[in-house]
Amino acid sequence: MAKEQIAFIGTGIMGAPMACNLLKAGYAVTVHSRTKSRSVPVIEAGAVWAETPAAAAHNADVVITCVTDTPDVEKVLLGAEGVIESARPATICVDMSTISPAKTVQMGRLLAEKGVQLIDAPVSGGQIGAIEAKLSIMAGGPEEAVEKVRPILMAIGRSLTYCGPLGSGQTTKLANQVMVIHTIMSIAEGLAFAERAGLNLDTTLAATSAGAAGSHSLKALGPKIIAGDMAPAFMVDLQLKDLRLVLEYAAQIGQPLPGVALATELLRALQARGRGKDGTQALIDVIRQLGPGPGNARKV
Repeated sequence: MAKEQIAFIGTGIMGAPMACNLLKAGYAVTVHSRTKSRSVPVIEAGAVWAETPAAAAHNADVVITCVTDTPDVEKVLLGAEGVIESARPATICVDMSTISPAKTVQMGRLLAEKGVQLIDAPVSGGQIGAIEAKLSIMAGGPEEAVEKVRPILMAIGRSLTYCGPLGSGQTTKLANQVMVIHTIMSIAEGLAFAERAGLNLDTTLAATSAGAAGSHSLKALGPKIIAGDMAPAFMVDLQLKDLRLVLEYAAQIGQPLPGVALATELLRALQARGRGKDGTQALIDVIRQLGPGPGNARKV
């Protein structure tokens, strides 16, 4: 049985390796991105370029989107030269961006009028997870449609959890982002504390990684912090976008999130200093600057 034709829209830090993994799995992939140069690695790996989302979706059985924010998804799916203009009835759209749950439901209704099903399937695992096809995928939408695309999604992830009706994947991802930002905060504070106390950070990282503080984030970001490497696995700008979505939804349901509010303000301090393109591990620099000068660290 022939594999599905896939349109992949959005070839950024996450999207490009995800599309490449689909090619490795034997799928025919047509790609579109706002900036064609970002699709070059995917095209070189065997994908076909399309000038518009509509052109990408024209012969596709499954359309996957992985773009930045809610307005971007709306434009790609519903805008001029968008997917809705060319998608055939029974096409399944899988949005792997992190966006508004409420807007996801609205878009699903509009696509359904054309006979197109929408699944929200945001991911966790960062750039490394995308490259290694080890993403955690949180899916919402018609369960039958989710199961139909499961083999496709398992070519780019190591787990796929069905979370419920359309919008549930996005809501689950927002809960994930609440937990992730607290983990990053704890890493930044813990290593800033160890540094201020005069500890050897390599030793500290080895000891804490082996204990209850150990986590995927500590393993990935701890060495970067120690090396002074602030290149992004996930940018400050994107983290702030996700936390904005979290706080908006939390306000709607009446759930206070004081820790998220604090983390948001600290990340905004980085952004205000022109560091929005840095990785979230740069949060340690804000924590460091809250203390006295570096010469005052206590030696132990």
